[in-house]
Amino acid sequence: MDELTGMKCEACRTGSPRVDPAEIEMLRTQIPDWLVVEREEIKRLERTFLFSDFAEALSFTNQVGDLAEAEGHHPALLTEWGSVTVTWWTHKIRGLHRNDFIAAAKTDRIAGGVLQS
Repeated sequence: MDELTGMKCEACRTGSPRVDPAEIEMLRTQIPDWLVVEREEIKRLERTFLFSDFAEALSFTNQVGDLAEAEGHHPALLTEWGSVTVTWWTHKIRGLHRNDFIAAAKTDRIAGGVLQS
């Protein structure tokens, strides 16, 4: 994860290359708790983080929002009592880009020791 957390998301344009299956598997070794899911024929990274109450979940959501703004890359965030589901994918290419893995690793770093999952 240290390799990914040390990187910065790059500007992504329509037509930028998606990561290929071999690259996905290599990058996933740095974020093993994330799932690769497919919705609407788009691969995405997804993870649910558990917290003891809504206030902790909301605080985490806001920290991930700050990360998203700093990186210029924005996830889907579902905040519920005691949990936050974070889903990263690159809208412009309708799939996964290295940016998604960078953002997932940085999300894990934010979560740190707060997690129950």
